[in-house]
Amino acid sequence: MPARTRKLSDSDYQRLADFRYALRCFLEFSESAAAREGLTPQQHQALLVIRASPGGNATVRRLSERLKIKHNTAVELAQRLESSGLILRVQSPDDGRALCLTLTEEGKAKLEILTRVHRAELKQLSPEIMALFPSLDAGEAS
Repeated sequence: MPARTRKLSDSDYQRLADFRYALRCFLEFSESAAAREGLTPQQHQALLVIRASPGGNATVRRLSERLKIKHNTAVELAQRLESSGLILRVQSPDDGRALCLTLTEEGKAKLEILTRVHRAELKQLSPEIMALFPSLDAGEAS
């Protein structure tokens, strides 16, 4: 029977629920870690987007795209991060209309702390999450 027409079993739902629970646990951890550094989850994600962008610089447009938020929201977020001393907004050398966002030393320091604790948490959670992937696929193979 094709996977799309096979009736889903109780275990299919249980595996998906377990997977979503594991993700939710990680997100809860991430939110708490950001709060301990005085950041909202969105601010933490913005710092990560900027740092992970080519050259460690991002435009507001890229920030908007990567965070899946509206352009105006990304502008406001960048303004708040700049006011907090975590980023700088400078004119793009390639496009005079665009602003480049880059981390300040304080922004780099906060992001490094958060990245280290996130990596440690992911290392701890990864066996549990990785074990769920084959079980999610197992239901489709039958």
